[in-house]
Amino acid sequence: MAIMRIDPIKGLETISKKMNDFMNEFEKGVSLEYGGFAPRIDIIEDEKKLYVQAELPGIAKEDVKLKINSDGVLCISGEKKRCEKCCENKDSIEVVRIERSFGAFNRSFQLPENIDKDSIKAKFENGVLEITLDKIEPEKPKEVHVEIQ
Repeated sequence: MAIMRIDPIKGLETISKKMNDFMNEFEKGVSLEYGGFAPRIDIIEDEKKLYVQAELPGIAKEDVKLKINSDGVLCISGEKKRCEKCCENKDSIEVVRIERSFGAFNRSFQLPENIDKDSIKAKFENGVLEITLDKIEPEKPKEVHVEIQ
């Protein structure tokens, strides 16, 4: 009979690594959706600007609303409507397959503090909403010099 040494910590490290790998996959854009439409969003930044890009296929520019609230939260909302052909003759239509999702959506993102909220620019082209925000120099903390007596 051979004696085997068991290292319980090594087993926990393996489980921890697998859980971290699993959770990192969700951060890479893998998401589970049930029901309504939720547009995919990319947020990119460089030294001077922050860019937010939202895929909004099949949505009219008039059906999209964009705002920044006083807390610095960027809100993109709207509605993706089902095509009118599908709704005209409901009695004579037989649904063969539906893979696209429809409905109202609302996506919100906390903006960094160094964003100039008055500089927001938005462009809607080919089903992509592109939002551009300028960065500003953050306020430097005020220093008060105290005289030592």
